Amino acid sequence: METEYENKTILITVLNWGLGHATRCIPIIKKLHNHNFTTIIASDGQALLLLKKEFPYILCLQLPTTAVEYPKKGKYFKLKLVQNLPKIAFSIYEENKIISKWVKKYELAGILSDNRMGCYSTKIPSVYLTHQVSVLTGNTTWISTRLHQYFIKKFSACWVPDVAIEPNLSGILSHSAPTDDLKLVYIGPVSRLHPIKTEKKYDLMILLSGPEPQRGLLEQHLIKELNTYIGKVVFVKGTIEKTQTEEHLGNITYYNFMKTRQLEQFMQESEIVLCRSGYTTIMDLVKLNKKAFFIPTPGQYEQIYLAEKFEKEGLVPYSNQENFKIDDLKRVKDYSGLSNRNDETNWTDILKIFDKKQ
Repeated sequence: METEYENKTILITVLNWGLGHATRCIPIIKKLHNHNFTTIIASDGQALLLLKKEFPYILCLQLPTTAVEYPKKGKYFKLKLVQNLPKIAFSIYEENKIISKWVKKYELAGILSDNRMGCYSTKIPSVYLTHQVSVLTGNTTWISTRLHQYFIKKFSACWVPDVAIEPNLSGILSHSAPTDDLKLVYIGPVSRLHPIKTEKKYDLMILLSGPEPQRGLLEQHLIKELNTYIGKVVFVKGTIEKTQTEEHLGNITYYNFMKTRQLEQFMQESEIVLCRSGYTTIMDLVKLNKKAFFIPTPGQYEQIYLAEKFEKEGLVPYSNQENFKIDDLKRVKDYSGLSNRNDETNWTDILKIFDKKQ
């Protein structure tokens, strides 16, 4: 274990919008522990439940719910987001007030915020973690990007989980903005998973995630499509509950959720992974050198952009949710899949920001 620093406490705050924000913080929390930092976790909803299961020994705190609702039809996503802006603004204000109290109460040395825009302090180093420096919202991208970057500038630095050079994973999401102005630091892709050698046991793994109702709508659609699929399937619904459930129905094994080590094992025992084109999932697939098929969340411009990007690059095919048919999986053989570049990240240098006084 590396011990470059005195023991200090870092608050990790995580956005509860799908599970990707929580899962990508898992390896970073472990890096902090390896460098002799103590961590406190703060979030809400499913993200907090997942992190409590992964780190039962860490103090976990409750933050206000970021009230983002998804419509049943993706075309109304932007309208629903605009309608929720007052609630989002109030949540940012409330969490910033809470952070001010926690800085004193827990004698914090720093804050790492994964997309929680109010979780910063001018009294201690505060780092923002995001792959969406530019926020895609169609013809309003310039507004959403400007608003996001307004908050990014309030932080001491912005960590981007990607490489700075070509080829990269996030494309224009995090490579079209001025690095110096936003204090961007590219920390390389992060994943909680590790490649292991294993035999293939499943033809297909379905890995669901993301907010409702779209997660549930995709689940229903896929269950119907699987009626004609003859291969062996492991189906992870992506619903975090008190206990794990396992159900065998014909050639399909259903789980409500999986913790890290089990997910790592099953992904590598599966020939193909069918999933959303969420950025954290992409980083996991890269780490494990997997072949995949993407179904982006309807109306979520970022996921649609990433799905189109990787299909255009000849890596992963995709389909929109409404039109997906199980036979579309045959297209995977014509794509090369995602591969790990094995870029090394110097975490000793990156974490020095928490050794500085504001």
